[in-house]
Amino acid sequence: MSTTSRTEPPRRGLFALIGPGLLIAATGVGAGDLATAAFAGSQLGTAILWAAALGAFLKFVINEGLARWQLATGETLIEGAVRHGGRWLAWVFLPYLWLWSFFVGSALMAGCGVALHALLPLVPDPERGKILWGVISSLLGLALVWGGGFRSFEKAMSACVVLMVASILVMAVVLWPGWEPVLRGLLLPVIPSAEGGGIRWTVAMMGGVGGTLTMLCYGYWIREEGRRSLADLKTCRIDLAFAYGMTALFAMAMVVVGSATPLEGSGARLLLQLAEQLGAALGPAGRVLFLLGVLGAVVSSLLGVWQSVPYLFADLWSLARHGVGEQGARDPVDTRAAPYRVYLLLLATVPMIGLLVSFKEMQRLYATVGSTIVPLLALALLLLNGRRAWVGASANRPLTVVVLLGALGFFAALGWLGLAD
Repeated sequence: MSTTSRTEPPRRGLFALIGPGLLIAATGVGAGDLATAAFAGSQLGTAILWAAALGAFLKFVINEGLARWQLATGETLIEGAVRHGGRWLAWVFLPYLWLWSFFVGSALMAGCGVALHALLPLVPDPERGKILWGVISSLLGLALVWGGGFRSFEKAMSACVVLMVASILVMAVVLWPGWEPVLRGLLLPVIPSAEGGGIRWTVAMMGGVGGTLTMLCYGYWIREEGRRSLADLKTCRIDLAFAYGMTALFAMAMVVVGSATPLEGSGARLLLQLAEQLGAALGPAGRVLFLLGVLGAVVSSLLGVWQSVPYLFADLWSLARHGVGEQGARDPVDTRAAPYRVYLLLLATVPMIGLLVSFKEMQRLYATVGSTIVPLLALALLLLNGRRAWVGASANRPLTVVVLLGALGFFAALGWLGLAD
């Protein structure tokens, strides 16, 4: 498939090294993930810190496999699947992408709306405030992605990451329970029993760490950075290790914060409850600091999805209509062309309908739809990266196969539980 775009020259320095990973980390942490980690910490304490680290590690292995395939073949995983499986895969995946986009778009708008209403209530009714701020957030994100370019997007995401990490880590330090329970929770994998299901909340937190469908977008971001061959694989591994290390740290910080506060509920309402309790314990500054961290997380997720998911659509649309052309390294998707821009516009507007649905229900649908993609990615990597004829010496090693099989089983079970719930 041929896609062309105005590209900027590759950069050097720290951001060129960790930039795409930073985008993956920021996009993969949303309001639902924060709430799940906080509630799991409130119910189960610091004993499940190991689960946050393990969930991030599994996502690292999957994303490393995505990068390895692309650098070895010059094709994204989607292009490879269509080349070896047929164009019908693109036609099947398109409806899934549309469904995912609607639920995720609605959930992200609602998360931004709830957080912004808590900080700047323009109207007295929280439900109306969620809708108003959700619409404003979506339109501002649309404007930035539409007219700002990739570098402006990176800068905005970096600011959100600094805000969310600094705020949540400060709260974790303030509420620090001591090294002994933290180290025990990291090194001893146990699942405490709790009313409502210790296993359920531990598994949910592991599944939420590090994103779902957005992992596919890493391939497009490394193309923007000019990473084209296996010589760049080491850079990608460093980049992804940083990304998922930060994701694990952020999730563990939320568990620590949640473990210090009794909570009931779910979704963004739970985060607001946590903010109020932190405000009562630490003063108004504690409440505002925590809400700023939540805002940074949900805004970065919204911007990341708005910027990256139209890449996926444009790629799939071309593959479905024309198939895969000559194999080899490709240019980034043209973000000025109609497929990208039309999908961006639809993504930022159509899911506004979902703002009329309860936040809790939208988050549940989002999590259920999203959880089904991860086992499919693990299966695809087992098949595509398992053939030396396709990837040469970059084929999966035995330990990687074991981890991918474990991820396939775990996330398939998680998806089944979500669908059966």
